[in-house]
Amino acid sequence: MTQNSPIGPLTTPEFKQMIQQCIHCGLCLEACPTYSIFGTEMDAPRGRIAMMHAASAGRIGLTDSFQDHINLCLACRACETACPSGVQYGSLVEVTRTTIENQRSPGFFERLLRWLSLRQMLPRVGRLRLVARLIRFYQVSGFQRLLHNLNLLPSRLKLMDNLLPAISTNYPNYRNPAPPLGTIRGRVAFFHGCVQDAFLARVNNASIRVLQRNGFEVHFPKHQTCCGAAHMHLGEQALAEDLARRNIDAFFDDKDQKNGDNESGFTAIINNAGGCGTTLKEYAHLLHDDPDYSDKARYFVAEVQDINEFLDKHLIVKPQGELQLRATYADSCHLRHAQKIIQQPRNLLESIPGLQLVELDKPDRCCGSAGVYNILQPETASAILDEKMNDIAATGADTIVTTNAGCYFQLLHGVKQSRSSARVVHLVELLEESYAAQTGEDTTKKLFV
Repeated sequence: MTQNSPIGPLTTPEFKQMIQQCIHCGLCLEACPTYSIFGTEMDAPRGRIAMMHAASAGRIGLTDSFQDHINLCLACRACETACPSGVQYGSLVEVTRTTIENQRSPGFFERLLRWLSLRQMLPRVGRLRLVARLIRFYQVSGFQRLLHNLNLLPSRLKLMDNLLPAISTNYPNYRNPAPPLGTIRGRVAFFHGCVQDAFLARVNNASIRVLQRNGFEVHFPKHQTCCGAAHMHLGEQALAEDLARRNIDAFFDDKDQKNGDNESGFTAIINNAGGCGTTLKEYAHLLHDDPDYSDKARYFVAEVQDINEFLDKHLIVKPQGELQLRATYADSCHLRHAQKIIQQPRNLLESIPGLQLVELDKPDRCCGSAGVYNILQPETASAILDEKMNDIAATGADTIVTTNAGCYFQLLHGVKQSRSSARVVHLVELLEESYAAQTGEDTTKKLFV
C-alpha cells in the first residue's frame, strides 16, 4: 500500500456519505474547544473532515501530521449540536481512529499499557476495586501528602494524582436487588460501570438510594462489565464490540429476572455517567453487522436511560430537605451533545429546596476530560480546563455539579489547581443529601444492605 492509497474503512460508501453531509459552513468552529485554543483550520471539525475526505480519496495518507490533528480532537461532539446539516462527526472520528489504530505499530511499552488497562483492568471491576483500595491507603497513610510536599512525582503522575477524588471503599452490595422504600413502582436494572464503581462508590450508592426512595427495586445483573467507551476513544473497536456483547448478555440473560415492561424484564436500564450512557446507547450502531447481536443490541438501546433522564419522569417523591447552596451545573459533553439530555438535570436541581442554580456563560463547552484525553493530551486539556474554571469562577458557585465520572475527576483537578473552595459533586449526591436532610439520615448508610 502506498502512503496515499485509500485506506480500508475510510473508503466505504457509508463513510463517504457521512463526509458529504458537511457543507463547510463553518458554524462548528465557534463550538470547537481545540479551535478556540489553536485557531487553526486543521484543529476544527471542518478541517478534520476535509482531511478525512482527502484520506478517503487517497490524496493523503495517514501521516503523523494527520494523526496528530485527529488525536487532538476531544470528540466532545459540540460540533454536532452546532451543525445545521446533521453531520455525524462522532462516528467519523471513531472510524478514523479505528483505521489509524489498525494501520500503526505501537511500541512495546504502549502495547503493554493498553493490554493492562483496556484488557486486564477496565473489564474487571474487582481488580479496579483493588487498585482503588491501594490508592485509598496511599491517601490516608500520609504518603500522598509527603510526595506532594517533596515534589517527587513526575509531571504525568502528578497530573493523574490530582485527578483522584478522596476514595471511598464503601462499595454497594450488588449480590441482591435493592428493595424499594414504600410502594413498589417498578424494577430497574443498574449499570454500575467500572471506573465509576471503583473510584466513585459514593455516586453509585447515592444513585441506588434515590431510585429506592422513589419506589424502584434496583437489580444488578451479574457479569456486566465496562461499557467500552475508553476502547472506542482509543480506536480499539473490536474490544468495544466484545464488551458490548458481554453487557447485552448480562442484562438480557439475568436469571433473577421476572416478567417486566421490556425485553430485559426491567422498566429501564439505568446508568449514571454521561460518557458510559452514550456508548451504551450506541451499541446498536456498534453491532449492526453482527447477525447474532444486531437485534439484541436494538432492544438493549431502547431500554437504556441516563439516571437524569429517568428521574425527570419518575421523581415521584420530591426531595424536601433544604440545601443552602449556590450551584452551577457543568454539562457532560456526551450527555448534552450526544444524548441531548440538557434540561432534565436542571429540572432535578431546581426541585431541591434552597438550591440556587447559576448557569455558566458557556455551558456547552468541554472541560477537557474527554475519556482519557486529559492524560494523553495534558497541555491542551489543561488550557481547555482553565477556560472552564474561569467560567465557573464567574458564577460564584460553591458547588459544581456534574453527571459523568471523567468530568468529575477533571473538575476536581481544576478546583485543586485554582485553589478554589468549591466542591465537586454528582447530581444524585445532592438529591440524596436533600432527602437525608429532611429525615436526618446518615447519607453513608446503605439502605439496600
